Amino acid sequence: MELKYILEAILFSAQKPLSLKEVREVLAGAVDHAEGDEVVRSFKKVKEDALGAALDDLAREHESAERSYRLVCVAGAWQFVTQPEYAPWLKALVGHRARPPRLSQPALETLAIIAYRQPVTRAEVEQVRGVAVDGVMQTLLERGLVEQVGRAEAAGRPITYGTTSVFLEYFGLRDLDGLPAADELRRIVIHKPEGLATVDPGLATAPPEALAVTTEQPAEGAPPAGMTVGTANETAGEPPAKA
Repeated sequence: MELKYILEAILFSAQKPLSLKEVREVLAGAVDHAEGDEVVRSFKKVKEDALGAALDDLAREHESAERSYRLVCVAGAWQFVTQPEYAPWLKALVGHRARPPRLSQPALETLAIIAYRQPVTRAEVEQVRGVAVDGVMQTLLERGLVEQVGRAEAAGRPITYGTTSVFLEYFGLRDLDGLPAADELRRIVIHKPEGLATVDPGLATAPPEALAVTTEQPAEGAPPAGMTVGTANETAGEPPAKA
């Protein structure tokens, strides 16, 4: 019995996306439901690296099969979703649920700056945008796309911000490495007070090498270049149908 097909059965039956940690817990718990079954026991302590490799292999297998559904990883959790072109039929089946209002152009620009330069203070965001962002920041915080991740070592110790797992779900990203390139804005210099640093950089969502922001102006109501608004589930039809 192959690991990837065990994982396929688990994810097919799961009621929500599962992280690698949650999948490992399922594999370990299966031993309690199959006394003396050595095959089941052999998968009890599979490492997360092996799980990730098996899931990647399974995702490629489903993609090449060109079925109506595919396996994706969004915000670190795996799930089956239907292909986007089948959305009209799925909406007719389950009904069209209202989506949250789309982000405005200022909100998208501010969110892009935070995503690429996190951890970042409000003042630093305003340096890049050239305008005040108080109202926009409040919107992003209320929508759960941005959160406080620490404080900067500067006068007043201002709060630093970073993106959340909801941000990854909103744009259908597996992780922050999936953000589109923004080489031009890597050259934008933010003037920081002497000694400005994050108290705990580990709290930030983004890796240090991703501290940049795109200057491309997206269309009105559209996300930054390379991003698709909506979660993977929304993109693939609402809600994702089981295979």
